Amino acid sequence: MLEYESFHGVLLAVFLLVGLVLLCFGGDWLAQGASGLALSLNINPVVVGLTIVSLATSMPELITSFIAASRGSTGLAVGNIIGSNLGNSGLIMGVAALIYPVTIQARLIKLEMPILLAATLAFCVMSMGGFLIAGRIGRFEGIALLCGAAAYMLFLIRQARRQGLSEIPGVEEELKEAPRSVGKSVLLVVVGSIALAAGADGLVGAATEIATRLNVSEVLIGLTIVAIGTSLPELAASVAAARRRESDLIAGNIIGSNIFNILLIGGSVSAFYTIPVDKQLMTIEFPALVLITVLLWLALSTDRRVSRQEGALLLLLYFLIIALATMVQLGVF
Repeated sequence: MLEYESFHGVLLAVFLLVGLVLLCFGGDWLAQGASGLALSLNINPVVVGLTIVSLATSMPELITSFIAASRGSTGLAVGNIIGSNLGNSGLIMGVAALIYPVTIQARLIKLEMPILLAATLAFCVMSMGGFLIAGRIGRFEGIALLCGAAAYMLFLIRQARRQGLSEIPGVEEELKEAPRSVGKSVLLVVVGSIALAAGADGLVGAATEIATRLNVSEVLIGLTIVAIGTSLPELAASVAAARRRESDLIAGNIIGSNIFNILLIGGSVSAFYTIPVDKQLMTIEFPALVLITVLLWLALSTDRRVSRQEGALLLLLYFLIIALATMVQLGVF
């Protein structure tokens, strides 16, 4: 393990950027390789697209949070989960809607948005100590969240088999990039896994040391730098989809990513490491997470689309939340 405390500030910034780049490419390579291997084994493409691809594309956030928690930087892990969901709902949806109004299938509004809100509320209640352990997300809660993730994947597969692969936004696009060669698939899995591990190690180590030197909380670093960095691939993909006017792909990716962030990432990390939750997060971050989820649902429910005006509102709300959270974390008020 590198001794980050001995590095110059400029070098720490380089490690931070390199870590983010490795996470972005590593997650993409792992998703392609895992999909190629699964397809070569004649696994149903619906199952591949909705489970293997979803899991692989969540790896940057998962590995980053896992390594952070293993080093005792639980604040960074919690901040990453909250920040990623705030970024998906506010920053990414807002930017995409400004480029082109985002339309959505009724299925997402009626079925998946309630799941997202329920998962968000459950995560908040667990964190508040309203479940089993006061102010902590423990192993029992982690297992409960993982069971929720498994149930959600089974729900997706069942829906997909009823509707057909062509009705599920984004699945065919993801599978088109999967290699058909077993050797290439294995290579992508190995290289992607190494890149993810190295990227997460560099990102967590540099981010933690930067937080120490700046005398700011790890939660704030996770909420901003780490969360935005690990969400950059989703932002780029959503901007590209908005330009192509593929709105269903944007909405489906954002909602699905938010659900997996809470159930899969939050569950996986807390199943191995008890995560203490700073009560200060109940002031801005957790209420904001619930608020922006409800507002996203309301925006999607109006004419089944997010207009440019609603996108601008979500974007403005995101920056306001981050600004308020930063001031609270810094003790400004």
